[in-house]
Amino acid sequence: MIRTELSLRLPNNPGALAGVCRLLSVERVNILAMALESGGQLRLVVDNHVHGGAMLREHHHQVTERDVLVTSLPNAPGALAPVLKLVADAKINLEYCYGSGSDGGPTALIVLGVENAQRASAAAGL
Repeated sequence: MIRTELSLRLPNNPGALAGVCRLLSVERVNILAMALESGGQLRLVVDNHVHGGAMLREHHHQVTERDVLVTSLPNAPGALAPVLKLVADAKINLEYCYGSGSDGGPTALIVLGVENAQRASAAAGL
């Protein structure tokens, strides 16, 4: 499915990520997936991107939004490969990917940052 990802840059100081998580928690916005790069680039998929983005902006974060593909897959070896092959066969560039599954849990959540989320969604059947 296509979801809206929130992206912002965090300062490199203790508590920066904790502050964002606390703010979203107070506002009852659930983080579904998150990736933080060493340069401070934070990517979030949340259950309510409109409210979450507005609250982050209200607290002086510069937030950008982007459509991404989000899928839940079996938490098993090779489960992601067929999805990525369909995207590649459609000649859609995969720019980044992040996700997680709990050890021994039945499913994994994967976020795909692609150049054209609509086309990739159609190609991969998501």
